[in-house]
Amino acid sequence: MSEPATQGESMKELVEYIARSIVDEPDEVKVEEETDEEGLTTLKLQVADEDKGRVIGKQGRIAEAMRALLRVKAAKASARVRLEIV
Repeated sequence: MSEPATQGESMKELVEYIARSIVDEPDEVKVEEETDEEGLTTLKLQVADEDKGRVIGKQGRIAEAMRALLRVKAAKASARVRLEIV
């Protein structure tokens, strides 16, 4: 039953891959994963200060697109996930 952990890890890798692709400083990208007792997985994306605008995008479009991809991946895994940009 290591399937949920594998799905969580792949969601983390997806966020990391997308973020590294769009920022100027890919080495500064960090993604932390936390799961609470209710099964909600929170992915905390941390990038360099000057790259936050790139990750969020105009009117939050890139951040919302990343969240939409995570929702699809989480639905397939019967999981709940949230993305925070810190």
